[in-house]
Amino acid sequence: MTEIFATKKLKALYPKVKQFIEEELYPSELYLLTDPWSEVSQILDAKRKRAKELGLWAPYLPENEGGLGLSMTEFGQISELLGGTPLGHYVLNCQAPDIGNIELMHQFASKELKAKYLEPLMKGEIRSCFSMTEPEFAGSNPVNLGTTAVLEGDEFVINGHKWFTTAAEGATFAIVMAVTNPEADPYQRASMIIVPTDTPGFELTRNIPIMGDVGEGYLSHAEINYVDCRVPKSNLIGEMGSGFMLAQQRLGPGRIHHCMRWIGICERAFDMMCKRAATRELRDGKKLGHQQTIQNWIAESRAEINAARFMVLHAAHKMDQEGSKAARMEISTIKFFVADVLMKVLDRAIQVHGALGITDDTLLSFWYRHERGARIYDGPDEVHKSSLAKAILKGYGI
Repeated sequence: MTEIFATKKLKALYPKVKQFIEEELYPSELYLLTDPWSEVSQILDAKRKRAKELGLWAPYLPENEGGLGLSMTEFGQISELLGGTPLGHYVLNCQAPDIGNIELMHQFASKELKAKYLEPLMKGEIRSCFSMTEPEFAGSNPVNLGTTAVLEGDEFVINGHKWFTTAAEGATFAIVMAVTNPEADPYQRASMIIVPTDTPGFELTRNIPIMGDVGEGYLSHAEINYVDCRVPKSNLIGEMGSGFMLAQQRLGPGRIHHCMRWIGICERAFDMMCKRAATRELRDGKKLGHQQTIQNWIAESRAEINAARFMVLHAAHKMDQEGSKAARMEISTIKFFVADVLMKVLDRAIQVHGALGITDDTLLSFWYRHERGARIYDGPDEVHKSSLAKAILKGYGI
């Protein structure tokens, strides 16, 4: 918890969440990541129930909807705590992609869609997924989409090919980004539509192996074919052609969530690295931590994590005060900066652990596999750097 951003509400909640994850998740996290999801999900359901009983559920939601009503700045610091264990966000119903779908639907979905899909999602009774990325088109230019949703009477007929639809296996519905207005301006062509996963034509082709790890259930990324999927016109979120606007509304808070989760991973990896350096003997009386290179890595990691945290909390605070649009430069900055810090810290921690670091006997290999994508998804680093530089250079006449 960062004192300068620590409110009274946060000071009361933070130690409770910390105790919960250390007692309920740390002892069992390694086998929870490797056992069959059918068994793991039952264990996690019990832990979710316990989180509700302790008053820790969905801290980002308004209090009148079952949450704790935290601001973005407050939730960011809780998100860092939860990020220290791979299933922390899931147990408190803060996990992507559900949290982004919840925030999106909360603001833009109709009353009917909220009652049918949003309410059980907020309660943790169902899961959802988000279907946007397509293998045939560069994700760095989201204007290029091949998936179409053609209106026939009172139904959309959806056809297309998506992948990296996270947590699709076992989800109740997908929010699909599809072209509905092909002749419109590029940023008014697409819409977001809810497609129940039991709709005929929703074909989950496979879970994509991530550096060899296929995953299952919530811990997976699916490739999906939409083949003449018919859903009611009323499943449209917002207005026709508003898909890109909705995506931006979803991505702003989402990048704060991701970055604070990454900092939580950094802190846990940093702790593991320091413990290893302090206990691993090279010879009698000589520890890894006596090596100057190791000391440099520890010092650099500490400075970079601290800098990353303050950058993200500053962006979150600006978002709280002025909204996502006003904080767009800060959001672009943290996306590439924190992703880079994450990979540096993980790599150093693995190196300090030696051969142990690349096994599944620690969390480091899991994070290295699954978080390398941090520099790719939600906009690759290069796009965010270019966007930031262009915004800066406008002030210099370019």
